[in-house]
Amino acid sequence: MAHLLNLESVTVVAGARTVLDGVSLGLDDGARVGVVGRNGDGKSTLLRVVARRQAPDGGRVTHSRGLRLGMLSQVDDLDPAATVRRAVVGDAPDHAWAADAAVRGVLDGLLGDLELTAPGGADALVGQLSGGQRRRVALARLLVGDHDVVLLDEPTNHLDVEGVAWLAEHLRTRWPAGRGALVVVTHDRWFLDAAVERTWEVHDGVVDAYDGGYAAYVLARAERARVAAATAERRANLLRKELAWLRRGAPARTSKPRFRLEAAAALVADEPPPRDGVQLQRTASARLGRDVVDLEDVTCAVGEGEQRRVLLDRVTWRLGPGDRVGLVGVNGSGKTTLLRLVTGELAPASGRVRRGATVRPAVLSQSLHELDQVAGLRVLEAVEREARTVQVDGKEVSASTLVERLGFPAERAWTPVADLSGGERRRLQLARLLTREPNLLLLDEPTNDLDTDTLTAVEDVLDSFPGTLVVVSHDRYLLERTTDVQLALLGDGALRDLPGGAEQYLALRRAAQAAPTPARDLAPAPPPAAGAGPTASAADVRGARKEMARLERQLARLEEREAALHAAMAERATDHEAVLRLDADLRGVTAQRAALEEEWLLAADLAG
Repeated sequence: MAHLLNLESVTVVAGARTVLDGVSLGLDDGARVGVVGRNGDGKSTLLRVVARRQAPDGGRVTHSRGLRLGMLSQVDDLDPAATVRRAVVGDAPDHAWAADAAVRGVLDGLLGDLELTAPGGADALVGQLSGGQRRRVALARLLVGDHDVVLLDEPTNHLDVEGVAWLAEHLRTRWPAGRGALVVVTHDRWFLDAAVERTWEVHDGVVDAYDGGYAAYVLARAERARVAAATAERRANLLRKELAWLRRGAPARTSKPRFRLEAAAALVADEPPPRDGVQLQRTASARLGRDVVDLEDVTCAVGEGEQRRVLLDRVTWRLGPGDRVGLVGVNGSGKTTLLRLVTGELAPASGRVRRGATVRPAVLSQSLHELDQVAGLRVLEAVEREARTVQVDGKEVSASTLVERLGFPAERAWTPVADLSGGERRRLQLARLLTREPNLLLLDEPTNDLDTDTLTAVEDVLDSFPGTLVVVSHDRYLLERTTDVQLALLGDGALRDLPGGAEQYLALRRAAQAAPTPARDLAPAPPPAAGAGPTASAADVRGARKEMARLERQLARLEEREAALHAAMAERATDHEAVLRLDADLRGVTAQRAALEEEWLLAADLAG
């Protein structure tokens, strides 16, 4: 196995703080490494040093001869005047990259929903894109390149659940023969387990290496914390709780890491479930009464005239006391709009929204504009302005204790709000919301800018929240960890239940996209000849008829499967869990059949 690069006794100093202190690391062919650590501990600095974009203050960095290294930083360097096509594939002729299946796969996976043509028919410019779209273009540009080492700094930012799953699969299969290496900084714990086989933890100026993904890393840290329990008791408790969740999770998550399962079992043998659902339900009912929020036959749309788009189409949904709901969906499908309907900030075009008389909602927004009102205060002052004490785990704790639990030690509690990073601002606003003691908590993408340690602390606080919780997030781990029910907005105006969680959501998206759509080719289409109409060659007609026959056979099999599922549901009508599973399968089959029928119609048009 070839050695690609090496760090020898690397030291980096920022002001009076030593970010990296004598770090020595190596990277071999086929390595897939995830980098974790607290915000500000030096993860991005480590990547810049590895890429030779930042010179160390001590030690040296060596690369093998001819090493091709590509890096995605958190700030892109795209030319706003360049076209999207040029930004991704450069000056390569259309026939060269269009014939490369790997390039087409990246474009479909990351830019499939991006309009590459601006109004008027001209090529879209990078400067016309949103921040999230620019991020995806920068990632696509890197992945279509030919690199020996790829460094990614927070690549899952601005990707939805579907995009994160695609990226994990792409990175797993990018080097099937073990050629090349990957180093990725991310707070997405599901992505870490899915995409990497080794973990580097950056902390206190050093880098500790662990075999396996996030689950293995959690166990190793828990064992280390157990040994040092006298000085790190609180941290050890959080880690054991996190590990208990991992051990209760899906078999796929617990079978991948290479650690001793006996040690894990001993660590979590006496650890209770993350939350007492019965007690929380009882407490929530007492605080909220019987009714929280009911949406009845609600329709909501944006735009006017031809630009009008229906986000919710006659949706009925009951949100009850103690419900813990996760919401996923494609970008622009209406997730934030649904939260605004729940709080009353937005009125539906039709239908009715009923709220209980005792409901006190609180919303953690994506923009965090609420903190502008306290920009001149310090962290603890901003929280104490809301309340000096709050109920957590059934106990009254001070505001200072709460902010410490959410990652603000004593020295950071007096930091001016204006000087906080993005992740710190998000933690501060969550603390302020919790001190108001709401009974309906709505979190819109709460994981943005948070590191894995902070996410664990946030989840621990949410475990004891005695009310109704709705979480909008692309973080699959967070949704599985903090919610009991997942719902999806697929862009068709409907709100769907997901008994199968994120995996069912991805299956529904794959089925919906199975029907061929006009190719989002970066190459401009040639203009039609004057007076010419659409024609099909004899070979095209024969191919279309063969495709129709193939699709008809598949449709027949799906119809048989659908009938069998209906019969099974009738036989097991009294088994609620079985009916839910069968219903999920049935909806997947129905979606797949609809997609195949669309394909058949397109083939029939071509066949004449």
